Parts: sequence; structure tokens; C-alpha cells
Amino acid sequence: MSNDQPATPSPAKARTARRSPRRAADADPTLLRLAAARLAIEGISHQVDGGRFAAKVVAGQPDLFQADIFSDGHDIIDAALLWRPVGQEDFAEVPMTFVINDRWQASHAFDAPGDYQIGFAAWRDLFATWRKEILAKHAAGQAISLELTEGRRLVEAAMGPKGRAGADDRAALEAVLAQDDDLAAHGDAARLTALTDDPVTALMNRAAPRTDLTLSDTLPLHVDRQAAAFSAWYELMPRSQSGSMDRHGTFDDVIARLPYVRDLGFDVLYFPPIHPIGRTNRKGPNNSLTAGPGDPGSPYAIGSADGGHDAIHPELGDFDDFRRLIDAARDHGLEIALDFAIQCSPDHPWIREHPEWFDWRPDGTIKFAENPPKKYEDIVNVHFYRDALPGLWYALRDIVLFWVNHGVRIFRVDNPHTKPFPFWEWMIAEVRRVDPGVIFLAEAFTRPKVMKRLAKVGFSQSYSYFTWRNEKAEITEYLTELTQTDSRLVMNPNFFVNTPDINPRYLQSSGRPGFRIRLALAATLGGNYGVYSGFEICEAAPVPGKEEYLNSEKYQLRVWDMDQPGNIQDDIRLMNRLRRDHPALRQFTDLTFHMAHNDQVLAYGKRSGDDYVLIHVNLDPHNTQVFQFEVPLWEFGLPDDASIEVRDLIHGNSFTWHGKTQTLDLDPQTRPYAIWQLIAPGAPRP
Repeated sequence: MSNDQPATPSPAKARTARRSPRRAADADPTLLRLAAARLAIEGISHQVDGGRFAAKVVAGQPDLFQADIFSDGHDIIDAALLWRPVGQEDFAEVPMTFVINDRWQASHAFDAPGDYQIGFAAWRDLFATWRKEILAKHAAGQAISLELTEGRRLVEAAMGPKGRAGADDRAALEAVLAQDDDLAAHGDAARLTALTDDPVTALMNRAAPRTDLTLSDTLPLHVDRQAAAFSAWYELMPRSQSGSMDRHGTFDDVIARLPYVRDLGFDVLYFPPIHPIGRTNRKGPNNSLTAGPGDPGSPYAIGSADGGHDAIHPELGDFDDFRRLIDAARDHGLEIALDFAIQCSPDHPWIREHPEWFDWRPDGTIKFAENPPKKYEDIVNVHFYRDALPGLWYALRDIVLFWVNHGVRIFRVDNPHTKPFPFWEWMIAEVRRVDPGVIFLAEAFTRPKVMKRLAKVGFSQSYSYFTWRNEKAEITEYLTELTQTDSRLVMNPNFFVNTPDINPRYLQSSGRPGFRIRLALAATLGGNYGVYSGFEICEAAPVPGKEEYLNSEKYQLRVWDMDQPGNIQDDIRLMNRLRRDHPALRQFTDLTFHMAHNDQVLAYGKRSGDDYVLIHVNLDPHNTQVFQFEVPLWEFGLPDDASIEVRDLIHGNSFTWHGKTQTLDLDPQTRPYAIWQLIAPGAPRP
């Protein structure tokens, strides 16, 4: 034999090599780990990137948690959803129910916002399996004496060290055993009836050991307060609220406007930056590079000798005035949202105090923000790494906490996609450790995956492509993506119809009907939506060839007459009232598109319990559309020829639709939308 060849082991040595440990404690750890996870738990519904990020739910709103759970063989299994607030040791559990095809689910609503952990537990239910098998044997006329002994032993095991019986359940188990002793003289059938009745089964479900208990990985979950998923925003420029082109508006002027905003039905009042505005390279009207002595400049050029992000523009008022505004808004049922714009004018105190946070050109001058051909010489950007880490990160966190301390719990964040994802993940978590109810809206009109990443790292709401989705096919495709894919786990879109930065081309050319169309879509498709002031009077004058407003408030004061003829205030009031009155319209992911046999008409429904709302919108602002549509009778378990009661939510009258197919016309000059409540047979009448 060559010295290069391995020697053949003797039979005795081979037997020794194959000899296995006789005790579990001596077994291969891999073997024990695999054996301990006998049941399979997979296909978890609230798992984002394998648990790297937290899925999101809303406090007080039941959510359906699902997983595929199964095991080998035919034993009956059981499962539970586990949950706990971060920092708490013990999990609470919610029983799960079998759905179909090894899919299990549990519905649960969290009471308070904050960070949580969830998981799933599954186990073999030996008592339920025994009960099923012994009842089958008894029904087949087979002897069951030994099986009854097995069942008794399962009850005894529930009282043992691996059982889960508390004092009350232990007493109940003892009573079960005593009863079994008493029934011994009455035969097996009597014992069987007693051991398998429903109360004993429920008792064993609580108290019996969980055989082959298998736990899923623990997953993060963030619970937002309701305003993160359901809110109506109204945006205005405080400096334009004086009613005069000769006087800069103040916080007191805004207080005087609160009844108007609340009367329209909004619950969030949002301001662009309210901080001091720089003088260097200040912009003039219509983004002119030359400003006159009285021009107010862009509020996004933050910082002057009067202070930076933790200061108030002097012409608006002081912190006492701001506190009165916060309190007055609350009295009107409104929350104030502030803009958090991480940019500075060349006059910002940070440039002098922290030059290492900024980029400097080779000639020693500061580098302005640039987006050729646009010129932003009134703004400079910070950078987040090099010598800015960690000082800038802490400073920005502290700015947000500063305003939280002054009563602000909602922040619209300007261009977050141009700042590092790690910063947002860290900063949002830091703020929520102080107040878990703080809401962040990401103003990021950018690539889909970037927008989704911002939602994953913590943003409560997200701007979306809704502003540019006008055709039936593209609206349907986009909303299906948002509501039916994994985007629904992290993104709460906010459907703004316009902004100070965006005057959509659709609105520029569609007239009053177009504004009503976009309002109806935003308010009924989305859980969150927003309008920028001027929308209610159909303001649409553009900078020629651009999606920008002519004479924009970003660069000058404006005076508005919101009661002028042609305003759509009544439409706004109607939409916000229906959103408040109908639970179906408070949801987002319950959206279902329905058939309307016309490419210019969008038909969709939303449901919450017995509340079903059906909406039709004519997308053509210029022409009447006649169309047939399908009444979703199948949603109520009704056949195609059934009848259903309908309430017109616009006019308040009720009637009956007979059959699945109906015909309707929508004249955009009269009203381009219709909103119905379908009332299921036997459901409570509104």
C-alpha cells in the first residue's frame, strides 16, 4: 500500500466512530438546534428585509398578522402572535386561527405608539390531537380504554413542572381528574364525554405543556399614532396672512385664519420654514437673482444675524406668540406642522461657528447649492461626514427636539433623499425615544427605491408620484403597488395635490373641474392628503413652460381672496366630512378598483366592517362621460342579479340598485365625481 493512501479503519474502529451520544446533553449542538425547531414558521406578513427594518401599523387600528405555520405528520398544532414594547421582558400573546393552506392569522390593535417587537410561536397540541383521534375511534366502535388512560396522563402532565397551569387552572385540573375517578364505574363512554367536553378542552389549551414549542425570529414593529396614516393637511405661508401687500404677516394673523382652516375640515396646518431669512444673495420676485430692499426672500434660505434653525423670523413674532398659536390651533382641532429644511443661507450662524460642516471651494469661498441651470446662491448645504460627524448629527437632532419641546409633533422634511439614510435612521429613532408620537413626512420626489428606503428608516409619511398620475391605467397601477405590495408595510403616502414648488400641468390646463377631480382622488384614495393654499380658488397661473407658480409666495408676499367666485370650498368641506364620518375612507390599504367600462372613469371602493364606500371619478375635466359600471355585489356575498340599497353621500338620498350592471353619466362642469355608500342586507342603516 502506498504511503499516500489512507488506511482503512478496522470494523471495531468504524463502529466506535459511528457510536452516538446516549444523552441529549452530549449531542451535537446543531442537531439539538434543528430538533428544537420542529415546526415551520415562514411567510411572515410583517417582515421587512428579513427584519432589518420595522413594519408599521397604527395605534388603535387592528392589523392582521399572518404566517405560514405547519409541521410534519397529522398532529393538531396551535399558534400565537407574540408582542411586547421594546425594553419589556415578557411577551403578551394573541391566539392565532387557521385560515387555509397552512396560513394562520391573528388580529391585534396596539394601544399606544412606540417601538415594539413581535414574533410567532407554534406547538403541537397533544391533547387536541388525542381528542380528535379518540372520538374517531369511539365513533367507529373501537375500544378506547388505553386511549382514556393516555388522555388522563395528558391532564396530569398539565399539572407537572412543564405545565402552564396557574392556581385556578390547577384546581380545575384536579377536579377533572377527580371526576374521571368518579366516572370509572360508569364506563368508558361516560369518561370520554367528560374528558372531551369543551370546558376541559379550553382548560387544556391554557394549561397543557406546549410540545415542540417553536419560536420565530423576533421582528421590529413601529406603531404610529393615527395622524401618521389618516390626516388632511393645509399648507399656508404665515407671512401672507396679513391681508395687505404692505404688511408682513404674523403668528397673530395666522391665529385669525384658524377658523377658516378648521371650517374646511383640515386637521394639520403646515408652514414652510419660519426661521430668519438671510440677506446674502436674497432672491427677488419669481426667483429673480436681484432682490429689492423690501423683498422678503425665500424662507428656505435659513439663517441670519437673528439666528438659525432654532430661531423665529422676527417679523412673524416671538416664542410667546408661537406658543399662543400652538395653543389656539389645538383649540381648533388643528396640529401645527413645521418644515425641517437642512440648508442654510450664507448668513447662517453655523457657517461662522462650524465651518467644518460645509464645503469650501479652492479659493476659500463657500460652495453654494447648485442644480444647473437653476441657481441657488442664497443657499448652502451642509455635509454629513468628515469633520461634520458626529457634531452636525447631534445639532440637527437637537433642533428637532427643540421644536418638539415647543409643542410641534409633526415635521415635513425638505429633500430628505439628499441626506444620508443612516442619519435619518439614527435621528428619527433618537427623537422617538423622547416622544414616540412625532411624525416625519418625507418630501422626496425621487426614485421609487429611494423613497421606499426613507420610509424604512423611519419616515411616517411619504410624498408620492400621485401628483403626476392622471390617467386611469397609471393611477390604478401606482395605487395597486402602494396598497398590495410590501410597500404597504412601510409607506404611508401623502397625496398632496399641489405645493409651493409644484404647479402640476394638469391643473394649469383643466380649470375648475380639474381641481375638483384631483381633490376627490386625493381625499378618497389616500389616507393622508394635502393642499397648498390657493388650491381652493383654483390658482393655476404658471411660469410659462414650467410646473411653477407665477408670482410664487416663495419669493414675495401675496394677498388671497379665498371667497372669490368659482372657489371649491364646498367640495373640500364635503370630502373632509365624508373622511371623518366613514371608517372606510380612513383606511388606505383596503382600496379595491372596480370595473367601469370607460377609460376616462375611475371606479373604486373602500370597506371597513359594514361601511362600504364606492367612488366614481370622471378623469376628463372637459367632457361628460357616460359609462356602465359594475356594482360590487360579490363583496357582500350577493349574486349578480341581486339588489342592494344605496345612499348618495353627496345629496343624502337613498335608493336601490337592481343587478350588477348600472349606467351613470358624470358632467365635469356639474360634478365630476359620485360617492355612494352600499348597505348590505341586514346591515344597520345610517
